[in-house]
Amino acid sequence: MLQRIWLFLKKPTSRNVIINTFGNYLNVFFTALFALILVRILNPSEYGVLSVLLGIAYVLSNILDFGTTATIYSTIPPLIENKAANLYRFIKSTFVYQSFFSLIVIAILLISFPTLDKMFLKTNAPIWEMYLTCFSVLFLIWQNFVSNILFAAKKFLKVNIYSNIANVLKTAVIITLAITKTVTVGSIIFVFGMVGPIIFFFLLFLEKKDLVFILLKSEVRKEEFRFGYTLTYFLASQFFNLGLRMDLFMLSYFRSKTEVGYYGLSQKIILTIITTAISITQVLSPNFSKIKLKKEVFHQIKSSFLYLLIPVGLFIILIFLPTEVFQLFFTKKFIYTAPITRSLSPAFILYSLATLPSLFLLYTLKKPVYILIANIMFFVILVTGCYYLIPHLGVFGPPIALFSAFFVNIFFQTTVAIYEYRKMK
Repeated sequence: MLQRIWLFLKKPTSRNVIINTFGNYLNVFFTALFALILVRILNPSEYGVLSVLLGIAYVLSNILDFGTTATIYSTIPPLIENKAANLYRFIKSTFVYQSFFSLIVIAILLISFPTLDKMFLKTNAPIWEMYLTCFSVLFLIWQNFVSNILFAAKKFLKVNIYSNIANVLKTAVIITLAITKTVTVGSIIFVFGMVGPIIFFFLLFLEKKDLVFILLKSEVRKEEFRFGYTLTYFLASQFFNLGLRMDLFMLSYFRSKTEVGYYGLSQKIILTIITTAISITQVLSPNFSKIKLKKEVFHQIKSSFLYLLIPVGLFIILIFLPTEVFQLFFTKKFIYTAPITRSLSPAFILYSLATLPSLFLLYTLKKPVYILIANIMFFVILVTGCYYLIPHLGVFGPPIALFSAFFVNIFFQTTVAIYEYRKMK
């Protein structure tokens, strides 16, 4: 038994899962460390403005992905395996088109930001900080793009080393600013949104500068962007991401801010464990995209299922975790977080397992339309469930709605995945 476990851990996929999971949790650690430092050097008002502006930058950088992440994972691994001549053409074309569409949105934001702030955000931040936020979006988009290319090429160690060196240097810069008493909201946005990505690019350039010149010489072709696939997945991901936020939004509408606080903390605990599932799917995605034969599907799903048992196991532990453990970390003030977290866990066990049919449909079959339909179902069921359950059950309404939405989502995806599998040669 021990020998089988050792052989399993020695697999390249296992090694990449460990590296990527550890790297992602290290990012979580640095996020907590940055928060710990910043709350000590900024007053509450400044920290509030920073949270809003950085929140806009991070949300926009995800939205302006335009679904290219799925395109990269589904396309790069086969191109590398076959040593295809159009590899660099695909990378440059995708980069150029994503940057072009992003620049249009950022230009609109640059023009409308002062009005938007005056009417809705009410940060009263200087206009140069708003503009700095807009330019930060572009740098974050580029860093995400390059990271996804490296992930698709299975360079997980490289991405995590570069990212965390950037985190260490960002920490050093922030501490230097604090010592010299030159910390402002704008300087922090500049460090997070521009200095971090620039360090990442510089480290990569030192190692791969020859590839930069190859990319510069490559052509840009419209067909390489794969508009249909990319934009379909983009819509699918937006329905899903918005759905995952609707429970908190609707809870905020119907219930007290105290209940929202308990639920919000429970969500953060759940999202921390989801980091494990995301780390694993980043590693598994290239494997699914390289499947060509029907007989390879079952082997890959079986292997992937074993890895996804890790987040499933963590959620099961969360269900049975004693209340005293929650109290130890979050004090008696947040004691109601414990039952809420336990009630959310079953839904996210389904979420972890739902990634299996998703990976097959998206990367092996390259049919994101199924993901779009499944995520629309997820969104409608979740919103409807929260609307009817929250007034009666409070914070315990959304977990039921989430479980129902995930159940329908995984049932639909599994059904169509089996149907498509039977059609394979």
